Amino acid sequence: MPLEARIAPEPRSAYSAFCSITTRWSDNDIYGHVNNVIYYSWFDTAVNSLLIERGALDIHGPGQSGGVIGLVVETHCSYFAPLAFPEPVVAGVRVAHIGRSSVRYEIGLFAAGSTALCAARGHFVHVYVDRLTRRPAELPPKLLSVLETLK
Repeated sequence: MPLEARIAPEPRSAYSAFCSITTRWSDNDIYGHVNNVIYYSWFDTAVNSLLIERGALDIHGPGQSGGVIGLVVETHCSYFAPLAFPEPVVAGVRVAHIGRSSVRYEIGLFAAGSTALCAARGHFVHVYVDRLTRRPAELPPKLLSVLETLK
């Protein structure tokens, strides 16, 4: 069975947390809808915004000179309906898997006024590594605590 046949849009109820995203004029492409590369930026924005908001990520704190950082090692997106500027977008986020040093986030993108199915859905995987050695590192306790709330 082709991969496309197994991936389908999901309702908002499939996600545990939400982040509002403002579209920009430059997000649209020549075809009048948001260009596909922007969706990946929205995935990153939604996950990191939630981690910052919930105290699991401090981009200005002491971790910037050492410690553990998350690197994206895998991404995927399936598209079901177009999104376009100036329509706001809501990203639904959930955690699908927590490993020793990795996390798989799943994201659904919805037109802001839509209560139906997502316009796109995808995932990305963070692998947490030591900032200096770039070797895998265990997930920090505060991050683990926040990730559990996103399952």
